[in-house]
Amino acid sequence: MNQTLKAILFIFLLLSFFSFGWLSHSAYYPADKIVPPSLLDTIKKSKTLNVVLLNAPSVYYIGSDGPQGFEYDLLKAYADSISVDLNITTAYTVKEAIELSKNPNIHITSAGLSKTPNRAKNFNFGPSYFEVQEQVICNRGMMAGGDFPRDVEGLKGLTIVVGEDTSYGETIESLIEDGYEINATYSSEYSTEDLLSKVASHEIDCTIANSNVYAINLRYFTEISAAFTITGREQLAWVLGDDSKELAASMYAWLNNFNESGLMADLKDHYYSYVLFFDYYNTTMFYKSIDSTLPKYQKYFKAAAEHYSLPWKLLAAVSYQESHWNPRAKSFTGVEGLMMITNATARLLGVKDRLDPKESIFGGAKHLKEMLRSVPDEVEGDSRLKFALAAYNVGMGHLLDAQVLAKRIGYNENSWTDLKQVLPLLSQEKYHKTLKCGYARGSEPVKYVGAIFDYKDILENHFEEDINHTNGVGEDK
Repeated sequence: MNQTLKAILFIFLLLSFFSFGWLSHSAYYPADKIVPPSLLDTIKKSKTLNVVLLNAPSVYYIGSDGPQGFEYDLLKAYADSISVDLNITTAYTVKEAIELSKNPNIHITSAGLSKTPNRAKNFNFGPSYFEVQEQVICNRGMMAGGDFPRDVEGLKGLTIVVGEDTSYGETIESLIEDGYEINATYSSEYSTEDLLSKVASHEIDCTIANSNVYAINLRYFTEISAAFTITGREQLAWVLGDDSKELAASMYAWLNNFNESGLMADLKDHYYSYVLFFDYYNTTMFYKSIDSTLPKYQKYFKAAAEHYSLPWKLLAAVSYQESHWNPRAKSFTGVEGLMMITNATARLLGVKDRLDPKESIFGGAKHLKEMLRSVPDEVEGDSRLKFALAAYNVGMGHLLDAQVLAKRIGYNENSWTDLKQVLPLLSQEKYHKTLKCGYARGSEPVKYVGAIFDYKDILENHFEEDINHTNGVGEDK
């Protein structure tokens, strides 16, 4: 064999050996390593986000607009941002929500859960979305007896019940370890709202609730009162499922944008702004009037609501704010009747007798419908109704002036959250002298809208058997 042939044979053997080695290596070590899909990828592919939601006013409930609640709306906005649907599993106590969160098919649990040190050891928390403090809530009547607590020492001898597996229980246990005498029971049967109801009826002396939970429920249980704050500031956060690193990152990024866009401020304003207007005496009288006075006019509210495609409980709320359901009410400015219509407006609406309950209610409903139609098209969502109610109170001209002023000073003129900051400025000369309609007591429509939403919410809660038949503004019959 000549040298040339030997060289060719050697090269062939060498190439064969190299090819065999490379193929063998590739068989055991793929060039492109297969990465399993993340939880976020799986959610997007299935187009479904499985969530546990606590059935409570501060989290999730079925209202006149269908499913609603601060935490529900927040999660729905996130789900919409990644183009998936919410698949809701309802929990009725915090203990139940925590148990359901352990299901491997659950992606997010939303139950007003504080991110406590103990919980952080056992749960995978996502982003924080709300800041609260725990408050001791007791029966208001205890003030007269002198046993209403003002500090932790004052809890000695009182009957206190909190939900099992809540952060409130952790707080009590910590205080007991510090040497305080507290007679506390932990219930797996009752939600925080149930316990607030028991405090209101004085079946128990006190419970503990987060500040946002207390603020919302104060409208429903007028006999409860915050005794004192028992913790520092705490963060509410969602509990995420296992292997949710990418999901958490996605939620953090989205929540940051949601905050910066002003949408979070709008959402907080929608659910919490009007609780600042709580008045114990007025709210107590409202509850009494629901039973004693409203039945006389309810059929007219419902008939007008059907005729003008408005929620009847909204019309009833407007009427109570205007006249306290007094058909002969009259102000020093000359407005009168259940819906407090001016004489000039009555002529435009075709109302012949403003003191006739049916005529007044139908006239007021027609006027509110006209206000809704007059709200600029750029105003969207919940702000449209609030704009219309403000115009019902102060006039559309002043509302349009407030929009002009809002835009001038850098506010969003189409957002109620921003506009209610601007309306009070209409009483200041340096502002109203530059506007078309001039002076207005701009703080009044802000309080007016807040009060109506408060009354409307109480009515919806009182008549919750009607809720399944409602679909929102313009559709509730």
